[in-house]
This record gives sequence, C-alpha cells and structure tokens, in this order.
Amino acid sequence: MLDDGHKAIIVDPGDAGPVLQVLARLGLQLRAILVTHHHADHTGGVAALREATGARVFGPALENIPQPCSPLKHGDTAEALGLRFRVLDVPGHTSGHIAYYSERVNSQPLVFCGDTLFSAGCGRLFEGTPAEMLASLDTLSALPDDTLVCATHEYTQGNIRFARVVDPLNEELIAYEKWCTDRRARNLPTLPSSIGLERQINPFLRSREPAVIASTLSFEPAAQGDVAVFAALRAWKNQFK
Repeated sequence: MLDDGHKAIIVDPGDAGPVLQVLARLGLQLRAILVTHHHADHTGGVAALREATGARVFGPALENIPQPCSPLKHGDTAEALGLRFRVLDVPGHTSGHIAYYSERVNSQPLVFCGDTLFSAGCGRLFEGTPAEMLASLDTLSALPDDTLVCATHEYTQGNIRFARVVDPLNEELIAYEKWCTDRRARNLPTLPSSIGLERQINPFLRSREPAVIASTLSFEPAAQGDVAVFAALRAWKNQFK
C-alpha cells in the first residue's frame, strides 16, 4: 500500500478485510486499486473494497478482472495520489500479466511486479511460455538499478535456497542470504528489493551468466540457447525441495 497520510493506493488485494482494518486504523481513504493479474489471491478483495470505498480499479486489459475496471496495456498510464504509473506488459505467469512502474515515489523509482519477479526468483509459468517470461524479466531488469521491487509474496528465503544451489560462489548472494536470515529472525520483511540487487543475486535474471548456465546444464544437458536454458532453470525450480 502507498499513502500520502490521507489517501491510499492498494495493489493486488486478495482479501478485503485486512485492508479495511488498516485503512480504518490509519484514517486513510482508498482511492485506487492496482491489479497485476487475475489470480484469486490478487483479486479476491477487489469487489468488496470497491463497494466499501468507491476506489477506482485498474487492471490488465487481457484478463478477467472484477468489473468495473479500467483496462490497461503496455504503454498506458494509471494515475492516483499525484503519482503516474507506466504499464508494462510482463506475461509468463499469466498471459496478460502487467506491472506498474513509477519513476519517482518518495524520491525513488518503484515497480509493482505482481508474481512475475520475486526477490531471488520468478513466478511459475501457469499460462505463458518460457520465451515470454524471459522477455518479461528482461523488461524489468532494464529498469534503473535503484528501482524498488515490490513483489506480491515474501518467498525470498525459499528462493535463496534454490539460488545458492544454482550459483553457489556468488558472493553477493551469500551476503544477501545472511541479511535476509537476520531480517526474518526479527520478523521483518525482506521486501522491497531493488533491480540492481536482483541483477546480482537472482538466477532468473542471470540465466545468461556462465555460472548459471553451467549449473542448469547439469540439470538438463540438452538445453541450448537462452530460452531453453531459462526453461530448464524454471523446470528445475519447480521440482526443487
């Protein structure tokens, strides 16, 4: 959630109840709901929040979002609380998934990326193809280094366990694992991350790096080319325990 002390924006509300509680506790008026994709854990609270607050809903044009919803596609903008968000098409997790990028939120760029990019990981490919997801991650990776990565789920420690197997000599990843372990021990979030950090530690943004390619080929020796290596890396993560 973003707020200016009076009004608020919420992203991907799976449940209206906790949002309404926070709004009441902080005395905030919900003005906009940004939706990245159609899965229920991202849309389950949309209708109730809109009914309770009158907030305007923005969502992907190519997916079934609770109506009424302002449909958005790549290059469109959504404006709320004096902030301007540029829409990026980032299919892969779902076929019409979008992200919201603002060049300046509290003096820093920020992206709401839904389930496309996680810290040290990426979303499963439920509807899209490996080529689509790789292109989507390339789109996000091209954002400025200091862009805050606001993913929707706190999957960081599980993702790091896999990343350490794939990229065991990555010193930045080793340091990040220690930092995240300390944060979670104190019941603090690891998010938001940053694009610059993710380029250093996230194997799915590093799938063209020699060390990541070598590890992936140990899992799937037949993988040749960027897309095939990425697909094998994602398949490896799917079965990793």
